[in-house]
Amino acid sequence: MPEAKQDTKKIASFLLQEIDRLITKPVRLMEVCGTHTVAIFRAGIRQVLPSQVELVSGPGCPVCVTADEYMDMAIAYAKRQDVIIATFGDMLKVPGSTSSLGEAKANGADIRIVYSPLESLEIAANHPDKKIIFLAVGFETTAPTAAATVLSADEKKLKNFFVLSAHKLVPPALKTLLADPEVKVDGFILPGHVCAITGEEPFQFLPEQYHMPAVVAGFEPLDILQTVYLLAKQIHDGKPNVENEYKRIVKKNGNPVARQMLAEVYEPVDAIWRGIGPIPNSGLRVKERYQAFDAEVALPIEVETTVKQTACRCGEVLRGLIKPTECRLFGKACLPEHPIGACMVSVEGSCAAWYKYGSGRYQYGTGNN
Repeated sequence: MPEAKQDTKKIASFLLQEIDRLITKPVRLMEVCGTHTVAIFRAGIRQVLPSQVELVSGPGCPVCVTADEYMDMAIAYAKRQDVIIATFGDMLKVPGSTSSLGEAKANGADIRIVYSPLESLEIAANHPDKKIIFLAVGFETTAPTAAATVLSADEKKLKNFFVLSAHKLVPPALKTLLADPEVKVDGFILPGHVCAITGEEPFQFLPEQYHMPAVVAGFEPLDILQTVYLLAKQIHDGKPNVENEYKRIVKKNGNPVARQMLAEVYEPVDAIWRGIGPIPNSGLRVKERYQAFDAEVALPIEVETTVKQTACRCGEVLRGLIKPTECRLFGKACLPEHPIGACMVSVEGSCAAWYKYGSGRYQYGTGNN
């Protein structure tokens, strides 16, 4: 074991030396995964990289990019006496315009925490007099499981199960970022979990259309350092490409079975991303064949007009324009136990990660760095 640690240190030292040699001017690299954001903080990657390399967080947390409009609709459904909401736990704190699911639950709404969409089917079977709505939130990583749940509900002929889809697709969001003149990025650390489903092909537009270096990354410290090294080499050589550092998990064509389930149940649709706005073909809606399970279609509901929050700067954080500490609410009015912005809700949110592992934790006295 000590020898393995020594080997790891030698490899890390070599990679850092090479990164320092290759990077001759300031570069900004964006990680497009909330898990990477947390892993980078935990391992202290920012502190050991050369000063010329800046890592910025992008829209890689699905909870963080879920729009107010979606949350307002979910809360409206939760208030119905004939509805049970099934959701992942981190959705309870996500703020809508004027409330949250957590507040709705405290006021008597029947909201159940599930760890898999498939658990919703059991709730539906046990409560035939209720309408069970699963909040289908996530990227390409979790969308196949929701699709499998719809297929299972269809097979079981369940009439009281529905999904409210807020699934998002990562590639269109990156196109939108690159079209934004305010966003300055020199390379992308691509999400390993997403690419395990999609494969490399959906990201080929990065080098082909934008001459943008990109590397699919794993989540161990050496994975991340190796990824930064590969990006540094692409930048130095002037040869942008999509490279796969995470080959032990990510295959070139991804997961064909998962992609087939997605294609069977869902189709792309324009979607609103919190803090970014509408992005063409960046969401997933249930196809007509399975619309009996689409809450928006099968259970239309009136929702109060969404009230936009102005003080929270989560959108700028998600676009890599500012650090969380540059928001005046960070660590003051906006805290993990009382988040104002969605970036402070999930453990994978940029603001939550900065607060727990970065300067916020030190500055605001919640522990030692």
